[in-house]
Amino acid sequence: LWSASVHHRELNSVTILIWSLCVSCVSAEKDYSSLCERQPIGRLLFRQFCETRPELRRCVKFLDAVVITVYLLFMLFFLGQSDDYVPEVEEAMMAQCTEALQQEACKELFKDCTKLIHDYLSVAPFADYLDSMYYNRFLQWKWLERQPVTKNTFRQYRVLGKGGFGEVCACQVRATGKMYACKKLEKKRIKKRKGESMALNEKQILEKVNSRFVVSLAYAYETKDALCLVLTLMNGGDLKFHIYHMGEAGFDETRAVFYAAEICCGLEDLHREHIVYRDLKPENILLDDHGHIRISDLGLAVHVPEEQTIKGRVGTVGYMAPEVVKNERYTFSPDWWALGCLLYEMIEGQSPFQQRKKKIKREEVERLVTEVEEEYSSKFSEDATSLCKMLLAKDPSERLGCQGGGASEVKGHPIFRSINFKRLEAGMLEAPFIPDPQAIYCKDVLDIEQFSTVKGVELEPKDESFYGKVSTGSVPIPWQNEMIETECFTELNVFYQDGTVPPDLDWRGQPSPPPKQGLLQRLFGRQVSLTTLYTSNLKYFIYSWVADVNYLIYF
Repeated sequence: LWSASVHHRELNSVTILIWSLCVSCVSAEKDYSSLCERQPIGRLLFRQFCETRPELRRCVKFLDAVVITVYLLFMLFFLGQSDDYVPEVEEAMMAQCTEALQQEACKELFKDCTKLIHDYLSVAPFADYLDSMYYNRFLQWKWLERQPVTKNTFRQYRVLGKGGFGEVCACQVRATGKMYACKKLEKKRIKKRKGESMALNEKQILEKVNSRFVVSLAYAYETKDALCLVLTLMNGGDLKFHIYHMGEAGFDETRAVFYAAEICCGLEDLHREHIVYRDLKPENILLDDHGHIRISDLGLAVHVPEEQTIKGRVGTVGYMAPEVVKNERYTFSPDWWALGCLLYEMIEGQSPFQQRKKKIKREEVERLVTEVEEEYSSKFSEDATSLCKMLLAKDPSERLGCQGGGASEVKGHPIFRSINFKRLEAGMLEAPFIPDPQAIYCKDVLDIEQFSTVKGVELEPKDESFYGKVSTGSVPIPWQNEMIETECFTELNVFYQDGTVPPDLDWRGQPSPPPKQGLLQRLFGRQVSLTTLYTSNLKYFIYSWVADVNYLIYF
């Protein structure tokens, strides 16, 4: 960060210019739920606004208390290592209470109360917020969020692997230091394989889903040769590597059940958005630095219209459900079948319908899937056998997860009795395996097969329309989370303690517009665009405050 002393009038001129750009960034529709609940920065700024009024502060404290009440009960009184542990409560009763805390009735206990609070906040307090400096600051962040994204926004690092249309590399946002994985979709390769709809579908689904258990799309941009999807970086490798390349094939049951529980949560989040995944297999389940999993590669995922079925013989041989193999209609049943295949493979160390490295014709695998019952070794407990059999039911109407309850049916199986799903979904459970930060859980870069050059394909001007639909820049929720996680939000979101409006948010008494020879050019002797400044460094943020007699502008 660097600073320059400027005259007060010049400061205000720049502020007015910037403010007009900020206002144009947010649509006329001002929705309380979107601005104050779903968007992370919007939520924080609305809460900062509420903290300035005692009657609103009480509402926020109540909402926070509802969220943590159940966790506090469990952590304070039911954990043996807690100072407030109550040994007088019998273990059986404690287990019963713990199970009750996870039930829907407990989750819904304060539902009506919280709705009333949000209904109250969404009317007069929300209207006051829209006229406050806190909302004006939100507009500044939205303006910044919508700046163009190019390859210069990132530093590129080693190749991690490859996808269907190109390489996957590690990358880092220059301005914040946040690490991501950059999935490159080569334009010519997409065109040659007629993969435009598949690529656009994956981008749109990733953009729509916001789940702790599914990789997030943070940015989408294009280069001369490729479309680039910037995704959550998962340094822990995929489940296929861990199942087959970390000693004896397979996991102990505790570890397998933990992963199955997180995958179940990920499928639940996808199905809630009416999306069926259709490609659940070990190589598509990735581990992060803390040992938690995320579902990746949503190229075959598709939206299922409400109360309708779809048809499509897609997926990976050995993981496709019988109804998919038979080309029958379905909704979400193939995902629960694939979860059964994956749980079986994690425990046994091989797929239920084909042996690793043993060549078997596709037709034979499909015959086994549709006609033959899988076999269970001594590695399977009674509960594990039960769950796998219920998930691998040939008839989807008899399959667990397909009888009207969805993920709740699966979560209710006895094998998950030790999993507190409320805490799991909040990221509060420790994973059974934590990757070594010094280890590389993937093939050596020299072992990753290189893509050959695509010949005989020429890009045309008409292709630009498709590229524009994919390369849309920053995705709001992941981008805002990045600003918060990397502390850029804390560093830049400064207000005066006395409640007065900072100069960068005060556009009253608008001065005359600055001359054509602008402040930036006069300061630095060359033309500098705000967009260029942003792509060089996020902290070149249009932000100012008073320090003694100098006005400091941070670009």
